[in-house]
Amino acid sequence: MKRINPLLDINKCKYNSIPFKEINTDHFLPALKSSIEETVNNIKIICDRENATFDNTIVAFENAFNSLEHVVTIYYHYFSSIATDDIRKLVSDISAMNTKLENDIYLNKQLFSKIKYVFDSKDNHPLGNDDLRLLEEVYNTFIRHGANLSLEEKDTYRAITEELSQLSPKYSNNVLNATNKINEYWISDKEVLEGFPENSIEAAKLYAKKNNRPDEWCFTLDTNIGILLKSCKTREVREEVTKLYGSKCNGGEFDNSANLKLISKLRHKKANLLGFDTHADFVLDRRMAQNKRNVYKLIDDLIKPSYNTALDEYNKLKEYAYKKDNINTLESWDLQYYSNMYKMENYNFDEEVLRPYFKSENVVNGVFKVANKLYGLQFKELNNVDKFHEDVKVYEVKDVKDEFVGLLYEDIYPRKTKRGGAWMNQLKSQCVIEGEIQHPHVTFNCNLTKSTGSKPALLSLSEVRTIFHEFGHCLHGLLTNVKYKSLGGMSVYWDFVELPSQIFENWLLEPEVLDIFAKHYETGESIPKKYVNKINDLKTYMAGTNSLRQLQLCKIDMAWHDGYKDVENIEEYEDLVLKDCKIVKHVKGNAVSSSFSHIFSGGYSAGYYSYKWAELLEADAFDKFKENGIFNKETANSFKNNILSKGNTDHPMNLYVKFRGREPRVDALLKKTGLY
Repeated sequence: MKRINPLLDINKCKYNSIPFKEINTDHFLPALKSSIEETVNNIKIICDRENATFDNTIVAFENAFNSLEHVVTIYYHYFSSIATDDIRKLVSDISAMNTKLENDIYLNKQLFSKIKYVFDSKDNHPLGNDDLRLLEEVYNTFIRHGANLSLEEKDTYRAITEELSQLSPKYSNNVLNATNKINEYWISDKEVLEGFPENSIEAAKLYAKKNNRPDEWCFTLDTNIGILLKSCKTREVREEVTKLYGSKCNGGEFDNSANLKLISKLRHKKANLLGFDTHADFVLDRRMAQNKRNVYKLIDDLIKPSYNTALDEYNKLKEYAYKKDNINTLESWDLQYYSNMYKMENYNFDEEVLRPYFKSENVVNGVFKVANKLYGLQFKELNNVDKFHEDVKVYEVKDVKDEFVGLLYEDIYPRKTKRGGAWMNQLKSQCVIEGEIQHPHVTFNCNLTKSTGSKPALLSLSEVRTIFHEFGHCLHGLLTNVKYKSLGGMSVYWDFVELPSQIFENWLLEPEVLDIFAKHYETGESIPKKYVNKINDLKTYMAGTNSLRQLQLCKIDMAWHDGYKDVENIEEYEDLVLKDCKIVKHVKGNAVSSSFSHIFSGGYSAGYYSYKWAELLEADAFDKFKENGIFNKETANSFKNNILSKGNTDHPMNLYVKFRGREPRVDALLKKTGLY
């Protein structure tokens, strides 16, 4: 029998999986409206009760949104993964409806009085650790959403948040539209392709044929910009690609200048309204770093050694480029090209020789085997579960006791309706509802090299690293073991969320791990030891440049969010922010902020430092693994039991200390990256 609305009807699918085949665009708005009505009624029931208790108020509030969260999660998954025009058209309405409901709930005086009563009387009714954490998180969330504001202030807060709810999707849509507009880079001269990886040439030719231009080659910039900048000997092409990609949304049809300035201004006003000096202060109040002082200390501790090393790297490449091609000034579009040439010439190593050993299916099986050796997980591909796209693979995940853990959706290839980059998503979060365990369903999403007619998908080392990174996030989602879903998986403090992903990257370059999955796609031969040695020799190659780039992004993020500034020209402002830590000359027309989705539409505002923070954590934590062997069961179980399974049931520093035996130190990161 056909469902009326598969987003709302009782789920009869195996594994309680999402019936993707039955869902169409027309289902979303009716489902959203219905689930909002249900949520409003659930909140009314809480408010109408005479006596507020932990169960009838806090637990009831935790479960009041179950249907709504289900609908919204699936919609935003579609918005990221299969964003047809019809799906994208809904984002403004859905965002606005969500924000209005959120404001109606968090600014509800009667509801907050019930929650406050339970919070204030918590010492009279002893609670378990998870219960107490949930109570504290719910209460603090209300405070951070304006529950303590006056009526007039609440009106102001509501207006600000509703405007922000429109601006972030608008910013994001502009980035996607601009990317799609410039995404096809056509080359008609075969000589330009000299030095390109064979598989990239073949893929570009195949794409061109599909577009009825068989005598040309088309490189899609969302997946191939790295190849163009690294391999193209024609300097004019590299310059054009750099300017084209770096100017996205900085002026023109999809200009984001006004959007990002207003987002920054409104975030600052909102923080002031809630009693914080800046948006950064507001954000960092709920982060492992705790305050701006610690964030700036992290940047300061790393930026000098990063800058000094990067300057040495730049001067070395500048001298090399002059000798090779008589180039006097090394521009930003030259760095990857000459860095790659220098590496091939001086280390006698081109990473492209690794691709035959990194067949995508083997890499995915490799991360599965690493997860099995560490945590006893088993992965079985399923053919009886709906997929949201034909490229997707679905896996049943079981533990060492052969008990069901959850579902994993693998979506690693690009398409026009899918946003760029790589990410993990929780379709369903682990928790216990009415005594029943809800198992997690997670996705890992990338935009990696796809198979051609004659060759399977052979990945670059960077792409393999991306798979390990996103799979680390998936392990965090799959191995969560908490009572309440709002405390599970990715609900941890934002600067703690990258630890599980970034630490998992460390296993990639370990010889015993490469021996597991790095097999030649034709011969089955293991990756040669000389290649493994070269990879490890190059671990710190251009480490200063890479670290400095990340720290520059951290500074840009903090500049927009540590106090509002009336910025007139974005390019000039970025130059000013980076004046003491910039080596390569600015490219006129390019602006990072205009398409910096992480901080303006992706949740990383005043939080981009989290990547560096997590690098510090993972380097320090992986040292613990190396002490007793990278697959040591005791260490793996400690990481699982103290980090992966705990979610937000305790402050992340407490969780880290339980695993490591002490607070993290920067020494391991400096050593790992060669930035002593």
